[in-house]
Amino acid sequence: MRARHFFLWIAIAAAVSFAAQRWGRFDAPTQRAPAETGTPITGRAKIIDGDSLEVAGERIRLFGIDAPEGRQQCRDAKGEDYACGRDAARILTALIGGRPVSCTLVTHDQYARDVATCEAQGHDLGEAMVRAGYARDYARHSKGRYAAAERDARAARRGIWAGEFEDPAVWRKREIR
Repeated sequence: MRARHFFLWIAIAAAVSFAAQRWGRFDAPTQRAPAETGTPITGRAKIIDGDSLEVAGERIRLFGIDAPEGRQQCRDAKGEDYACGRDAARILTALIGGRPVSCTLVTHDQYARDVATCEAQGHDLGEAMVRAGYARDYARHSKGRYAAAERDARAARRGIWAGEFEDPAVWRKREIR
């Protein structure tokens, strides 16, 4: 009796394996060819964090900005800890407001994400995030494109500038290993 059950399970496993192979379940994921610079990507956005989103199935990092990471904590003006990374994602969500997003590819990063400038209703989302105080001008990439917006947010003590925060790049280096 046990031998019959054993062979039955072997036959079932073989059939499942054959079916999965036949319909491509074990195939390596296909690599898409990188899109060319200037390629438009348009559609509804799914927010990943304060400087990353998904549009039309493409993972996009907003060009020229660096926002606090999803798990990053900051201190507000009263010295209280708060989830500034989550707040950055919420601000990006609010800026988009459910409207379609139009992105223009600038380059690719080391994680194979598209790096793009994105707009919602004609407003540059990178600039809006920096001006709101929930992202920094990533000057080594942006060449200062959002420097004035950062100066404005810092002077007005908006967002992360209202209290204390660790630079997102420093936080990533320390926390994400």
